[in-house]
Amino acid sequence: MGELRLALAQYDFLVGDVPGNLKKALACLGRAREARADLLIFPELTLTGYPPEDLLLRPGFMRQVHDGLAEFTRAVQELDVLIGHPWLEHGVRYNSVSWLRDGRLLGRYHKQALPNYAVFDEARYFAPGDQPLVLELKGCKLGVLICEDAWKAAPARQAAAAGAQLLLVPNASPYRDDKQEDRDQVFAERSAETGLPLVYCNLVGGQDELVFDGRSVLVGPDGRCQAQGPLCEEALLLADFNPSDGSFQAHDWASPPTEQLSELYTVLRCGLRDYVHKNGFREVVFGLSGGIDSALTLALAADALGPEQVHCVMMPSRHTSRLSLDLAAEQAVLLGADYRTLSIESAYEALLGELAESFAAVEADVTEENLQARIRGNLIMALSNKFGWLPLATSNKSELAVGYSTIYGDMCGGYSPLKDCLKTRVYALSRYRNSLSPAIPEAVIERPPSAELRPDQVDQDSLPPYEVMDAVLHRFVDLDWSIKDIVAAGFEEAMVRRVAGLVLINEYKRRQGSPGTRITSRGFGRDRRYPITSGWREGRS
Repeated sequence: MGELRLALAQYDFLVGDVPGNLKKALACLGRAREARADLLIFPELTLTGYPPEDLLLRPGFMRQVHDGLAEFTRAVQELDVLIGHPWLEHGVRYNSVSWLRDGRLLGRYHKQALPNYAVFDEARYFAPGDQPLVLELKGCKLGVLICEDAWKAAPARQAAAAGAQLLLVPNASPYRDDKQEDRDQVFAERSAETGLPLVYCNLVGGQDELVFDGRSVLVGPDGRCQAQGPLCEEALLLADFNPSDGSFQAHDWASPPTEQLSELYTVLRCGLRDYVHKNGFREVVFGLSGGIDSALTLALAADALGPEQVHCVMMPSRHTSRLSLDLAAEQAVLLGADYRTLSIESAYEALLGELAESFAAVEADVTEENLQARIRGNLIMALSNKFGWLPLATSNKSELAVGYSTIYGDMCGGYSPLKDCLKTRVYALSRYRNSLSPAIPEAVIERPPSAELRPDQVDQDSLPPYEVMDAVLHRFVDLDWSIKDIVAAGFEEAMVRRVAGLVLINEYKRRQGSPGTRITSRGFGRDRRYPITSGWREGRS
């Protein structure tokens, strides 16, 4: 029983693009053959990308998948291949992988543990399998799992009982900020239960709100990581497996960053870049206010797309400070982005005049503030329509949580890069980005945040301090703590009730907002699905 050379195709496969994914898989096949690999392992649902969602319900789409798999099977020669795809058999749809050798099918495994929580809806589309797949290659018996199967004890034990000496785990596992710790724990548990080493091959790339982070892993029989692949980068990762002791020798695996802010910034950049490019855009446009959120958005966009693809617009009103004007211009010059100024004052005056009779007997309030934000949204959308630039919204998770944003105004956009970043994290990421090279003027980071929609306005006039509010939001939104438990943790009850109430009544705004990169366990959108029309309020029962 000699060594096995494994090739892990940590690649980005576009959802729905079966012909493109087939072409990419064939190219990987050629590279793995040149590297003299014995086995090429692809991620989960390679042929369709992940998650294909309701495309799976279209008969024509499934026929395309079956035809693509047949074409790929014929091309497999001189090495074995494990490739992921959906499979329809006798009217039942499975999340499957096929083991191919010399132009034929050796075996097919159907995923057993179908995740149906957080961002996953697999029970909507697939039936679970119940049988192991263990095949022999060069005298070594290899067992197959798919993604969530590795998070459960039974499938791995089933493979071990069938004689597996190594577990192969194709994955489409999306990023969240604590995911790698959970993965490490899961791998250690499976190794402790079975005594088997494990190969984890993960998808990479942004897909709508999700980012698949790669970081494929080789895990020894003791449960320890022996090598980890790069973060958010495509790579054909080669490793030699020694069946006699369960060890791996990895060849040129570039380790990912270990510092969390570096990791987060990389994921946010990947999510923005892939959303823009995969949806047929090259350039983006957004309002640059001289504040922290739009400043971080500019840095991300310039890093993800190149500054020449970024158009930022300062849209001053009577309430815009000289400092905001100067800081926005300074940053645009610093990063080399296109910058222009479009005053909203004449449009604002025109709207106030048109509404003067209707508003005559009513005091000025947030309505006049929102008019300004919506004028700005109109200008950004006009530039988008005229030049084909994707508009970016710059709101953060804290603002979206409590409704401190204007629907059809600053929430206007095709993508929201900071949607899952609390305000305190926006500040931390901004400081991190400046540690790499100057990108955000220091005065932007140091000044009190303000929407500048009325005289001398600062956010803390309307909201608790962000470091306090974010701590409450993390517990209430991400962790689902009750108000009672949050108060018991040391927070003032009236403030907690106010923040929680704002979260609940602003679901209608968030539902109409743009998608954005998910980096936590409870991002607004796919993760957290609350009714808009609801009589429930925390603490009434």
